[in-house]
Amino acid sequence: MNIIAVDIGNTNIGIGLFPDGTEDFLRSIPGESEAQLRDCLADSWRKVPILESSKERKRDGVIVVSSVKPAWTDLVRRIADEDLGEGIHVIGEDVPLPITVRVDDPRKVGTDRVVAAAAAFAVVEDAVVVADFGTAVTIDLVDEHGVFQGGVICPGFDISAQALKDHTALLPKVTVHRPSAPYGKNTADAINCGLYYSIIGTLEEIVRRYAEEIGHWPQTIITGSGAEIIKDDCPFVDNYVPHLVLKGIVLAYTKYVEDKSEELI
Repeated sequence: MNIIAVDIGNTNIGIGLFPDGTEDFLRSIPGESEAQLRDCLADSWRKVPILESSKERKRDGVIVVSSVKPAWTDLVRRIADEDLGEGIHVIGEDVPLPITVRVDDPRKVGTDRVVAAAAAFAVVEDAVVVADFGTAVTIDLVDEHGVFQGGVICPGFDISAQALKDHTALLPKVTVHRPSAPYGKNTADAINCGLYYSIIGTLEEIVRRYAEEIGHWPQTIITGSGAEIIKDDCPFVDNYVPHLVLKGIVLAYTKYVEDKSEELI
């Protein structure tokens, strides 16, 4: 099974090619760049093998999408149709969620959160916290039975930095990075330290409260572009896994196909 996984976020779009379940390449591109998106989808599709039995030289692959931005979902659907002659499979619409979601309205939970949580649980096979550091920061709990219990949503680094600039008279916009000291000697460094250490403190406090809820400290996995910035200062985190959502998309579609096959037996 050859899968092109597409993770549509609020700022970037991740694209990964997984031939026969193995990782071939992963890319992240700005969602506003239609030209880059077209090129990346075309490049990945060309790597999908052609079906031996196909006289039309149809490729043996599928495009599976998790999205939190409907307008970009429509864009990917249009590009796939126009450039590749293919449809797309959208998780939560065409493909069921891969794990049980025990929240007030499962339809309103971002599918990126659910598939990332499912991918983490598939490896850990026990209670696990998944924190995704993107435009927003989501910190979610899967219990020991593999049930998605919900989580918290916080502003990401860029949103927080922009808010300080927009709602003050003199504070500058900063790009958050790992500080050289726990305090700043100037305004920009002070903001950087504040944003950097506050999100680490938030993560640790939330995991601690989850642990109190379930009775033991769960494994903790971080992902997303912002996770790479903080990973070296989070000794309580077990693993940093880039592009966990893409891996979860593959898991969700594979499970869907397997479940359909079992129904036919």
